Amino acid sequence: MTLFEYKHDGFCPCCETAQIFTSSNEWFRDHLICPNCGSVVRERALALVLKELLPDWRALSIHESSPVPRGLQARMAQEAPHYIASHYFPHEPFGTIVNGFRNENLEDQTFKDEAFDLVISLDVMEHVFHPHRAYSEIYRTLKKGGYYLHTVPIRKDLVEAQRTLAVLNSDGSINHLTATPEYHGNPIDEKGSLVTHYYGYDISKQIAQWVPFDVRIIRFWDPTHGIIGEYTEVIVCRK
Repeated sequence: MTLFEYKHDGFCPCCETAQIFTSSNEWFRDHLICPNCGSVVRERALALVLKELLPDWRALSIHESSPVPRGLQARMAQEAPHYIASHYFPHEPFGTIVNGFRNENLEDQTFKDEAFDLVISLDVMEHVFHPHRAYSEIYRTLKKGGYYLHTVPIRKDLVEAQRTLAVLNSDGSINHLTATPEYHGNPIDEKGSLVTHYYGYDISKQIAQWVPFDVRIIRFWDPTHGIIGEYTEVIVCRK
């Protein structure tokens, strides 16, 4: 049996250091990790797009939803004075600070209109029940010309732009539309986050139909920056 081993000299755009990217697992998305800052592939992809589009990000007003404390998030928290990180604590008052984070429902935020130059989320939109509401709220809170940079797993074999896996009922219960509910890791809840939607190739058009963003999807095969494998896309929305 041949053991898999990947190795490539490169540069991490999250911590901006020269690194050797290695993985003994072919699922690079979660296993090709920066040995210095701990960033994974999607975080480096977003960091690279951010550096190219908004090199002055340290001076911007930034909201990041549901961050994991590593890589780019750690740098932003330290180097951007107007950076705000939020998580969703449904049983606590919204708009307050809970465990060091602003408590926000992405679908119904307490932020003022045009509060931010930049909004960021990494693998969050596949866990909200009403993505059109979340995109609308992000659009509302962005200044004119502002950016929403985010990642979601985009399934190239999915014909429709969006497939719903779970529905939130009016009484708060959940109607699962698949035989086996799917959960992903959650940095603040060991139970994980329920996957509510899959997204397909046409999600860019769907987003623009929900709200009047200009939408681009950037895909990568970039060994130098450790951005290879499945689901490397960064979705760029500009108001």
